Amino acid sequence: MLVNSRFDATDGTGRIFAHMTAVDKSDGTVGKALAVLDQIASYGRPVRFAELLGDSPLPKATLYRFVQTLTNQGMLQYDVERQTYAPGLRLVRLAHSAWAQASLAPVARPHIDALSHETGETVHLAQLDHAQVLYVDKRNARDPVEMFSQAGKVGPAYCTGVGKAMLAHLPEPELTTVLAQQSWHQFTPATHGSPESLRAELAEIRATGISFDREEHEIGIICVSAPILNSQNRPLGALSVTGTTRRTNLDALAQLGPRLQQAARAIARDAESWVFPQSAAPHTMSQGERPYVRSDA
Repeated sequence: MLVNSRFDATDGTGRIFAHMTAVDKSDGTVGKALAVLDQIASYGRPVRFAELLGDSPLPKATLYRFVQTLTNQGMLQYDVERQTYAPGLRLVRLAHSAWAQASLAPVARPHIDALSHETGETVHLAQLDHAQVLYVDKRNARDPVEMFSQAGKVGPAYCTGVGKAMLAHLPEPELTTVLAQQSWHQFTPATHGSPESLRAELAEIRATGISFDREEHEIGIICVSAPILNSQNRPLGALSVTGTTRRTNLDALAQLGPRLQQAARAIARDAESWVFPQSAAPHTMSQGERPYVRSDA
């Protein structure tokens, strides 16, 4: 059975390891190719074919065929000298387009800019990507601190402030499904180790409207977070203000809760009324007009 990697944890060395889920057979070749792209992107660095093969469930010939096709299509780039593969520029263009058209980032930008300026701390914007957190934007603190979360990275939902804020507002049985897909890796002594221990906190988050990361993902990193909810009370994303235990504490971050919720509500309002601008009306073919088809297509 081919598996698709959904990445929700790191092993402490920066290498991402995967919570593996099955690829639907109906996805066919496209699904397999995307799984290969997922795998290569997960390393966070150029990777040799031998390493890909060692981590892949695909036969050598099949994996090589996918890698070559993806390279020919510009989705991967190959370094001849180092003999390594990395995400290609075509993929970068697609990512920028998706960021602009499908994420909350363009709508939320002025609000997270204002929050970061007011608080002096790091502000994150995240959305749920299946069972994990995808960081779609970030503003650094006045005194930046190195941490896992970066725009474009994925992280675990069960032990991050933004993740818990969104999980708390998922309806059943969707929540049960998502919790079953978490890795429950013990990052720190404060990390939740099971769905049962997390559910009690999720009930509290629903009641208060804010969540906390109490050094659950990284030692020394704490945050307060609020969900961005649509008019049906479903999570569009989440917003957080993140600091370090060296210069702040949870009580101080909790004081930012009302301002964080205000920003989350503003983003939700803007998102529901936002329409991606169109440069021109679509062309409608007249009767008898035939679409142009390239002779070499």
